Amino acid sequence: MTQAITVLTAAIFILNIFLAVALIFLERRDATSTWAWLMVLFFIPVFGFFIYLLFGRQLRKRHMFRWEGRNRIGIEKLVDYQIEAIEDGTFEFNLDDTAHYRDMIYLHLRNNHALLTQDNDVEIFNDGVAKFESLIADMEQAKDHIHIQYYIFRLDDLGKRIFDVLVKKAKQGLKVRVLYDDMGSRGLRKRHFRELIEAGGEVEAFFPAILPLINPRMNYRNHRKIAIIDGRIGYIGGFNVGDEYLGLKKKFGYWRDTHLRIEGSALHPLQTRFILDWNQASTTHDIEYADRYFPAIPRKGEVGIQIVSSGPDADWEQIKDGYLKMINLAKKYIYIQTPYFIPDASFLDSLRIACLSGIDVRIMIPNKPDHMFVYWATYSNVGSLLRAGAKVYIYENGFIHAKMIVVDDELSTVGTANIDVRSFKLNFEVNAFIYDREESHELAELFEQDMRLCTELTSEAYHSRSTGIRLKESLSRLVSPIL
Repeated sequence: MTQAITVLTAAIFILNIFLAVALIFLERRDATSTWAWLMVLFFIPVFGFFIYLLFGRQLRKRHMFRWEGRNRIGIEKLVDYQIEAIEDGTFEFNLDDTAHYRDMIYLHLRNNHALLTQDNDVEIFNDGVAKFESLIADMEQAKDHIHIQYYIFRLDDLGKRIFDVLVKKAKQGLKVRVLYDDMGSRGLRKRHFRELIEAGGEVEAFFPAILPLINPRMNYRNHRKIAIIDGRIGYIGGFNVGDEYLGLKKKFGYWRDTHLRIEGSALHPLQTRFILDWNQASTTHDIEYADRYFPAIPRKGEVGIQIVSSGPDADWEQIKDGYLKMINLAKKYIYIQTPYFIPDASFLDSLRIACLSGIDVRIMIPNKPDHMFVYWATYSNVGSLLRAGAKVYIYENGFIHAKMIVVDDELSTVGTANIDVRSFKLNFEVNAFIYDREESHELAELFEQDMRLCTELTSEAYHSRSTGIRLKESLSRLVSPIL
């Protein structure tokens, strides 16, 4: 018996060594996450191996999102044209506000092929009831197609309302497609959409489970929330589909989020993003190029927008790079709303430098945990910025889930990417970067209204926290690179 235990212990030790070698030399992770995983492997030798299998494996990303139809709609040529025009100074900006950020626009063009469109009209939603009433009304008026993509899609009361409209429009002959993330929408299966499929609709799950209730891809989830109606109206932001997003779940209370309704040429890159994700998930119903999905759109407004995507399929962290560029461009203030604040050192350093340079940095986070370790890591990180002069606000009116940054009343972003390693590296995300004084000012005003529903976390309050909280923060900080 003793000999068997010795052999088993030796086998586990050797397995850990081989896995550690793979982590260091084969997967080419950054040093921080490598050390975090080594700690898990050596301090939890048996369970650590299975934790790694679920959460730690790298994604094979070669040609993951190929779609040749992009060339048909001219996006590649337009991107090349915009890059060259900015380089030689001939690009025509319709507003001085947009021209002021030409270097950031250039960054997104080169880093993500994110086309700049300058003819958009934007409506901002900060309440789930208003957002979904608008979405359902637009779906009811659809004439050609409806494309829906959500990380979480629940078939509760709200989900059933949306589902019923989708079924009705499919029966009318519209092309209806629903894409949901298999992990975010746990328990949801294609069979639950039988009525929609029988009506002619199509449904796909992103990275579905191999076995019922068992999905080895705990990471690399599609966290995007996109809705497109007739290629003319689009939605992007933080709201998923579920009753809790209407503030109907006691655990969270009122749900504070931010979402955009867009009309204009930004729908073309947004539609492209949906098609790329759909074709990756679908094995039988790829979307081919068709003019119906990219209609000519009459000028709706003057708001400049770039739709920027990021994910583990890319070598660089495009949305995080955009966030950092915003911070570095700030002259007056930086407002940040995020449910999770677990950035890397580069992000923390950029905010610290902004604070020490006299920039008014304000960060708003929830007052209650959505995920316990994530909450205490968030609390620790915002606390570290207090000494540099940042102002931290704890939202007390329910749960704040918004992913929003505003800089100087001129530049803003709203989307799906949280300020954490998971959103920057592990999840597939999408954000709208907005170059417009009016829209950015409205987002800043919403932030300032939310401040009235917050408690400010002062340096005195933070440093007087209990020993228990300090221990939770310390543990959460150690594992934060893999949260």
